[in-house]
Amino acid sequence: MKLLIFFLTLYLFVGCSKTPQILSTKMPKTYLVKQDFSKLPNWKNENHTEALNSFINSCKTKKTKKLYNSICQKALKTKDAKSFLENNFIPFQITTKNAKDTGLLTGYYEAQLYGSLKKIDKFKYPIYKTPKDLITVDLSSIYPKLKHYRLRGRISGNKLIPYYKRDELDKIDSEVICYTNSKVDIFFLEIQGSGRVILDDNSTIFVSYDNQNGHRYRAIGRYLIDIGAIDKKDISMQSIYKWLKKHPSRVDEVLNYNKSLVFFTQSKKPATGALGIELTPSRSIAIDRRYIPLGAMLYLDANIGKNKFDKIVIAQDTGGAIKGAIRADLFLGYGDKALQKAGKLKSKLKLWILLPKEEKI
Repeated sequence: MKLLIFFLTLYLFVGCSKTPQILSTKMPKTYLVKQDFSKLPNWKNENHTEALNSFINSCKTKKTKKLYNSICQKALKTKDAKSFLENNFIPFQITTKNAKDTGLLTGYYEAQLYGSLKKIDKFKYPIYKTPKDLITVDLSSIYPKLKHYRLRGRISGNKLIPYYKRDELDKIDSEVICYTNSKVDIFFLEIQGSGRVILDDNSTIFVSYDNQNGHRYRAIGRYLIDIGAIDKKDISMQSIYKWLKKHPSRVDEVLNYNKSLVFFTQSKKPATGALGIELTPSRSIAIDRRYIPLGAMLYLDANIGKNKFDKIVIAQDTGGAIKGAIRADLFLGYGDKALQKAGKLKSKLKLWILLPKEEKI
């Protein structure tokens, strides 16, 4: 009943206005403009069946079920994906108070590293589990507006103080999942959030994001631009990696600019996002959940290289660098091709969220 009242309220205020408004209690900071499917770029050429299957898969999670309720059940019985989508959802363009603001799409991938379960000369850089002394405080029960924030730190005496920064790794009290041959590779693993490590006995283990030290993420690409190491027009994952490899004596300087530190857990399956299910290449995105709820179905309009990219995607992940309403990070899969695409992807972005049509009493 609460969900029904929410959507009834939403429609009372939507009308036919094309002025950006905050219309959804589920997205209290997000400006929306109602549109039609016929106005979505390249909608008719979307693979609607594949898109619907991605939605059905996401319906296995509580967050998607909560957002879409009975539609998840109805989706299992449909034989015409395009008609089902058009008959059960309405697209709302995600924008800001200033409708002219431009969004940004970047890409990420499942990283590949090489390592060993034992520390040896070749493999000496640790991938850490969440430290035993890291305290995570959820303030939402006291301050509901802070439900998407966590306070992290460690106890000193009777006070909670900031946790150790990246340049204080030697002070961390944590178990090690495995050791790798490159601290730079671990850094990029932290940015991607998940990866697989090929061990020296030819077996493979999967690692995924578990926690973070509480310090704000700072992009080392911005630091390299500011010190004149790489021109802004040339910045990419590949150019950063190349520069670090060429200047090994400055690796710590550059990496430590980002005080944020990610901790991992060993997983039984490949890349899994914050929603808790395995990510689907070109269908899963990371979003800023202050503006877009996890589990939401969206339509994305951008470019990958010289090609247009217009698809239904599902908000199945988050990321420290993903900030803002019209902002997404597209999961591109595993392997060198995915890495090459992700490292260079930086496109203007338009986003629509697909909300259920008004439920009838």
